[in-house]
Amino acid sequence: MTHSSNGSQPGYSHPLAGRYASQEMQAIFSSSHRFGIWRRLWLALAEAQRELGLPIPEEALGEMRDTLDDLDLDRAREYERRFRHDVMAHVHLFGESAPTARGIIHLGATSAFISDNADLILHREALTLVRARVVRCIGALADFAREHRALPTLGYTHFQPAQPTTVGKRATLWIQDLLLDLEELEFRLDRLRFRGIRGTTGTQASFLELFHGDHQKVEALDRAVGEKVGFARTYPVSGQTYPRKVDAAVVGTLAGTAASLSKFGNDLRLLAHLQEVEEPFEEEQIGSSAMPYKRNPMRAERICALARHVITLYQDPAVTAATQWLERTLDDSANRRLSIPDAFLTLDGALVLAENVARGLTVHPAVVARNLETHLPFMAMETVLMHAVEGGGDRQDLHERIRTHAFAAAKRIKGGEESDLVDRVVGDEAFGIDRETLEGLLRPERFVGRSPEQVDRFLDESVAPVLARLQQEADRIVGAPEVRV
Repeated sequence: MTHSSNGSQPGYSHPLAGRYASQEMQAIFSSSHRFGIWRRLWLALAEAQRELGLPIPEEALGEMRDTLDDLDLDRAREYERRFRHDVMAHVHLFGESAPTARGIIHLGATSAFISDNADLILHREALTLVRARVVRCIGALADFAREHRALPTLGYTHFQPAQPTTVGKRATLWIQDLLLDLEELEFRLDRLRFRGIRGTTGTQASFLELFHGDHQKVEALDRAVGEKVGFARTYPVSGQTYPRKVDAAVVGTLAGTAASLSKFGNDLRLLAHLQEVEEPFEEEQIGSSAMPYKRNPMRAERICALARHVITLYQDPAVTAATQWLERTLDDSANRRLSIPDAFLTLDGALVLAENVARGLTVHPAVVARNLETHLPFMAMETVLMHAVEGGGDRQDLHERIRTHAFAAAKRIKGGEESDLVDRVVGDEAFGIDRETLEGLLRPERFVGRSPEQVDRFLDESVAPVLARLQQEADRIVGAPEVRV
């Protein structure tokens, strides 16, 4: 058997942990954090049961509180190998830490009480982190849009030259996508509810037995446990599990955010090809092992790669929701362990990259101007036409002349020569226009419409209120993005 250079045993290392996902998101889905939540749920259940009259000693609750984070994961794995059941392994482990509570840990509950409610708590924490990262991306792009609000650039439809816009206006399109994603994220967080204490098939029969048929106490227990872990509402009914449509909706929201990031990344890849806008490139960074001169848009490409994975992962929870049998079937379990954390971790990695790129974008105004200058005369011909008609020219005749001159100039460009459209129009007496007048008509800022004003209004009215409401919390939750590879 081979060994790695540091003496450790070889094995698969997940790229999300080693290369892409942040430490913050990895901490949320870590085993220690998950099992710590399990213990807090058992404590919340026991506290609420005692408050409602069950004979649970305060000493037992004290031991549970004191050992919430006293987790021996190796010992838990030993128990799981014996029992082939992860929840019961941790019931026994918690009982070792809190021996007075051994008899009341998990009282009346089923495994889904622990695993499902913990997953909902993890969803809430992870969605909150994603929201913070989206807000920081919006803030970074807003700074970029403000700085370049009035810089004219060639617009594209079908990736063919079209009416000019500004660099800042183009950035507002990326921001608007993220604002829509933010609305979805906040909607999901607001609608996320607790599964509650429901028993094996969702009937609460075991809890009704514990409280000797007192329905009000069972309902009170359901509310109290949810409130202790921060949920004001529970899903009204359930089978053994909370509705798997919830997972599909959550990952669908993540996939929507991934789609926005992919659009952003793809646009940057196109702009890098045009040499107009480039992502950050560090002093010793190598763009290509074979071609040392290259500055490949590697971070934008990685954003697209990770985003694609999140989008495809949406199929897993959607199919899971579609194929659950009656009150519950276990084919969801292994799939959910893989697909849901991976969706969060992958999107987190893409958002880290997106913020890093947004904060370090470099615009090359000379290249932007040159590319626009090549095509602007063609787009200005409608203005030239109107100017000549106002001077008494025949519109139909002038239109045909412009068409002929434009086709000839375009042919020169395709042949590797510079456009001579301006020379052709100035030299055509039918237009009655001199070079100075024509060049005055060709000023780029004449063709960007209300782009600068749109940027200002969008940033002031749509972006600023969001940042005022969420930026401080986002900065508290996450720091500067760390791109590890």
